[in-house]
Amino acid sequence: MVIVFVLVALAVLAAVVALHHYVWRRLVRDTTRAPGPARRAGTALFTAGPLLMVAALVAERSGAPFWLQRALAWPGFLWMALALALALYLLLTTVAAEPVRWWAVRRRGRGSAESAAAVPVPVPETGKSSASDSAADSAAEQPPAAPSPATDTVVTVPPVTPQPPDFSRRLFVSRVAGGVVAGVAVGTVGWGTYGVLRGPRVKRVTVPLAKLPRAAHGYRIAVVSDIHLGPVLGRDFAQRVVDTVNSTQPDLIAVVGDLVDGSVKNLGPAAAPLAGLKARHGAYFVTGNHEYFSGAAQWVAEVRTLGLHPLENARTEMPYFDLAGVNDLQGESEGQGPDFARALDDRDPARACVLLAHQPVQIHEAVRHAVDLQLSGHTHGGQLWPGNLIAAAANPTVAGLERYGDTQLYVSRGAGAWGPPTRVDAPSDVTVIELAATSA
Repeated sequence: MVIVFVLVALAVLAAVVALHHYVWRRLVRDTTRAPGPARRAGTALFTAGPLLMVAALVAERSGAPFWLQRALAWPGFLWMALALALALYLLLTTVAAEPVRWWAVRRRGRGSAESAAAVPVPVPETGKSSASDSAADSAAEQPPAAPSPATDTVVTVPPVTPQPPDFSRRLFVSRVAGGVVAGVAVGTVGWGTYGVLRGPRVKRVTVPLAKLPRAAHGYRIAVVSDIHLGPVLGRDFAQRVVDTVNSTQPDLIAVVGDLVDGSVKNLGPAAAPLAGLKARHGAYFVTGNHEYFSGAAQWVAEVRTLGLHPLENARTEMPYFDLAGVNDLQGESEGQGPDFARALDDRDPARACVLLAHQPVQIHEAVRHAVDLQLSGHTHGGQLWPGNLIAAAANPTVAGLERYGDTQLYVSRGAGAWGPPTRVDAPSDVTVIELAATSA
């Protein structure tokens, strides 16, 4: 196991180094002349950035002092998002700009070849008399005589050696491409960061349930996942999430994991606004994988003091359906993994059942236990490239509503963000699930 971990770590490190070297080469080396202050500054930036990124990750996972986590988080995690964006757009720009680069190099090479073709030519000295036309014609037919110092002077015109211009075509193309890429990447990351910090937007989805009674038609469940309170997203962000949830006036609130990235000691004040969550039938909570990195038992106790009801492999009967919750798969490392039998056995099969489970992959157990609707998070909708590819490979559903047999699965993109406080093409949300009785 240790050997596998080391090999994976080395592979990830090699990928990070390769990515940064590629971006440095395209944005720094290809756009500057060596040596020079611009290249040195760019090299320093592309050295400090990844070091800060790694330091931020290590500080968070190792439980470093919270002030140090906060100091490293903003520059380190933002650099992570920026480096990924730069790499993506540079790859696309390389493909688009290659014909232009080829044309510029070809044109420059042709110009150099034409200049190099120049040959020495004899030039008569100014002021010397010329022979008659007939004599000149006759002389032209004879081999050229060696010039006499007293009569003729031969001036040799040297071949013109092309001097590289201050801005060669290749350098110009590289700078234009690099400038466009850098501008687009910074703009994308900036907008994606703003989208997270302003708070989640409300998304509404109608889910029909065959077993739901008519009296429950239109019942609203506010689903909020992956808030990820931590060194970057703190108390103000938690308050924005609470305000957004309360604005939907839900009948029930489901917090489906990954609430925090840190200990109760460090993040208790940040989570305090959750006490303001309001719903007619209360707010319920299940653990996500990040709770087990942050002290799950302490957080379960903490959310209970904030007025949330933890469902640890448990079930409760709501007025119109059963509400169940299972622990996250990460809890297996602490002997607290999901127990579907404990949560779902011995229930009335005639009643609809809604299950809170952090990870979408838990849907297969939900199907076996005849759950009607599973509510999950975890994927962040991919958050940003290449997260969408990774999420799609690891989860049956990345975002939205899908059906698995008689069980429906809804996956929220989440309210916050992990790592970079940035989302690209995966906007954060609080989803209002409106249950519909098919017999209504």
